[in-house]
Amino acid sequence: MSLTRRGVLYGSLGVAAAGLSAGRARAAGEPIRLGWLTALTGPNSAPGIGFNRAVVYAAEKINAAGGVNGRLIEVITRDTQGDPAKAVNAAVEMASNVKVHAVFGPTNSGESLATTPIFARFKVPSLQVVQLDNLIDPEKYPNAFRFAPNNSQWDDANRHYILDILKAKKIAVIGDNTGYGTTAVGVSVANFKKAGAEVVYDAVIDANAQDTTPNLLRARSAGADVVAVWSDSTGLNARMMNARGQIGWDVAFCGHPALGSGDVARLLEKPAYWEKVYLVGYRSCTFDANGKLPARTQAFIDEVKGKIQLNDTTLYWIVAAIDGVNLVADAVAKSGSSDSEAIIGAWNKLTKWPGLFGDITFTPQQHNGYPTDEVVMSLANSAHDGAFTLAPGYA
Repeated sequence: MSLTRRGVLYGSLGVAAAGLSAGRARAAGEPIRLGWLTALTGPNSAPGIGFNRAVVYAAEKINAAGGVNGRLIEVITRDTQGDPAKAVNAAVEMASNVKVHAVFGPTNSGESLATTPIFARFKVPSLQVVQLDNLIDPEKYPNAFRFAPNNSQWDDANRHYILDILKAKKIAVIGDNTGYGTTAVGVSVANFKKAGAEVVYDAVIDANAQDTTPNLLRARSAGADVVAVWSDSTGLNARMMNARGQIGWDVAFCGHPALGSGDVARLLEKPAYWEKVYLVGYRSCTFDANGKLPARTQAFIDEVKGKIQLNDTTLYWIVAAIDGVNLVADAVAKSGSSDSEAIIGAWNKLTKWPGLFGDITFTPQQHNGYPTDEVVMSLANSAHDGAFTLAPGYA
């Protein structure tokens, strides 16, 4: 069975509907069990909720088209609540009891740090979208693949925008106290210093902290002329924007994509507090100078309007989740098997696999598959259907 390049784009989503004539006899056979771990509740649940909408949509569309070689996809979901201990319990259950054929998630870095070794021990093919650089190691974790940017790619885009476009000189770096936030702050501070910038303040704040004013006052007193923000907690991000506005501090916030979540808009005391906020974005989910999205992205949005809620989430969470389900389906379709070796072998041969999120390339030696030139900065308050306008200043 073969798949056309267009077969994995928005129009089919059920990539493995190809070859159904040979597989219909197996339609009632063993489903392809896709483990799906994410925080659906708790302070860091905004990404998981967005991802989940698309996971459900993609799997249902594949199944409606007949499945993968006639086999249906069964999504087995566990809400980790952003708790690494719960994520570990779910990972062990999925790998040893449920015996999933592949897993997507967790979508929180602290949880992924805890679960990646478990899936490696059980040789479960694992798809990652979190940013921590050390999560992907083909020698240590030959089953783990990342089809989203790593933290270095995010940090490079953010630092380039802050130093080269905004021309900031004194930097404050703030994140939350999750595994991701703590690591991201450390990496960001080190990279700013390496680039010759002066980091005048850095802090890790509890994601549930209700009053962030003291942190913002310290950053202002230190002379910061920009704040790099590394937290996927929309509540914390909104509270920092409110504090910035309340103290009358006219400084840019630049960083995590969650800065542009619809949840932020609902939590802001004034719409003006969302100005001068720039988030890490992607060309696949960014409006160009003419207000247009890439053709494949626009076609997908036209297809899912009324089926997936887009106005309160970030489009990249949606399209990445679509790609996650399709990467599993495509591997099974191409290899003709849901065995772990077959899925891993299929992923190791991907060259510019045409996802909605980006064209993904893996090799046995390189399991970071997202193209660096697709990472850009966007205006946080410009969201429409979850996509954003390119931040000002790019050539």
